Amino acid sequence: MLSVARRARCGVPAARCMSSLVKAAKDKELAKPLTIDFRPMEGWELDYYGTAPTLPTSATTSAGELLEYYETMYTMRRMEIATDVLYKGKFVAGFCHLYDGQEGVGMGLEAAATMTDSIVTSYRDHCYQYTRGSTVAEVLGELLGKYIGPAKGKGGSMHMYKADNNFYGGNGIVGAQTSLGAGLAFAHKYAEDGGVAFALYGDGAANQGQLFEAANIAALLKLPVIFVCENNQYAMGTSLARGSACTDYYTRGQYMPGIKVDGMDVLAVREAVKVAKELAKEGPVMMEMDTYRYHGHSMSDPGITYRTRDEVASVRAARDPVALVKSWLIDKELATEAEVKGIEKRVRKVVDEAVAKAKAATPPPPGELTRDIYVGKYEHPRMVNVGPGPQGGPA
Repeated sequence: MLSVARRARCGVPAARCMSSLVKAAKDKELAKPLTIDFRPMEGWELDYYGTAPTLPTSATTSAGELLEYYETMYTMRRMEIATDVLYKGKFVAGFCHLYDGQEGVGMGLEAAATMTDSIVTSYRDHCYQYTRGSTVAEVLGELLGKYIGPAKGKGGSMHMYKADNNFYGGNGIVGAQTSLGAGLAFAHKYAEDGGVAFALYGDGAANQGQLFEAANIAALLKLPVIFVCENNQYAMGTSLARGSACTDYYTRGQYMPGIKVDGMDVLAVREAVKVAKELAKEGPVMMEMDTYRYHGHSMSDPGITYRTRDEVASVRAARDPVALVKSWLIDKELATEAEVKGIEKRVRKVVDEAVAKAKAATPPPPGELTRDIYVGKYEHPRMVNVGPGPQGGPA
C-alpha cells in the first residue's frame, strides 16, 4: 500500500488518500470477529440421519454484521409499528397480523439462508416480504391495496409474494403452508439446486392435521424441508398448556430430528438454522423458535384478555430481540450510542417516506380485476365489464 506522501507525489490528493486509509481502518475494525454466547439449544433425535451434530452455544460475529442485523430488525419493527398506525387510521382493510417481537426469528433465519432457499409462511408475513427483497413502501402499498404492492394491491396483508426470490407468500388458511413447504422441498430435490424449503407456522397451527401429513410425506421422500414452529406462546389467544397436549413442538416429528432455540436471540437462531440446513440435506427437520408477539393475534385482538399488560412489558424488558442486538453494540463498545441513534433516525425517515408513498400510490386499475388467473395469458371474461389493464395488454 502506498503511503500518504507517496500517493501525494503520484498525484493522489492527500485528503482523499487519508480518507481511504481511515475507511480501510474502519472496515477492518468492523470486520474484527468476536464471540457471543447464548442460551443452550435443545435437540431431539439428532442422530436420526447418522452422527448427531453438536449444537453450538456461541456464535462468531462482528460489529459490521451486528450493525447490519440491527438496521434490518429495526426496520422490521418500525414498519410494523407504522402498519399498526395505518390500520387504526382505517387505511388497511381486512385482517392484519403483526410480527413485532419476533424479529429475531426472521433475521436469524435469513442470516443463515440463501435466496436459493424457499420460504413459505403464515399470514404474519410482512417482514419476510421485506427481507426477501421488497421495499418498505411496496409492503405498505400492498397493505393499503395499492398497485405498487407485490401482489398489485390485490392480496393485502395475508397474501404477499415474491417468487423471484423464492418467497411463496403468506397464507390465510391456518397450517396450509406446511403442505406447500413440502412441495417446495420436492421441487428443490427434483431440480437438485441445493436449496432448502422453510415452512413456517405458529404454535396454534402445530396441531393442524396437514402438518403431520406434510411431515409424513417429507420423511418418506427425504425432502429438504425445515418445518419451523414460531412458538409465540398464545396461538390465536389460547396459552400453550390449554391448547396442546405436548408443548415440545420440536419433538412432534417422530421420524425426523428436531431443534429448539431461543427465538429472541438472532445469533442463536442463525446458528440453529445452520445446523438444521445441514441435517436437511438428508431429510426433513422440525424446529421450534421460542419467541413472543407483542400485539394480539391480529389487529382485532387487543391481546390482553388472555395475558396481562405486565407480562408483555416484562418480556419486552427482558428479552426484546431488537434491544438485545442494540445492547451488544453499545455494551461491547462496537458502536457508539450516537451511531446507533443515527441508524434509528435513518430508518424512521425511510419508513415515514414509505408511508407517504403508499398513501399517495394509486389502486390497481379496473383491468386487473380478472388478471393473474391464468399463467402467461389473459382472457377477458365476457361477464365482467371492465377495461383493459396497463398498456392495454396482459401483465
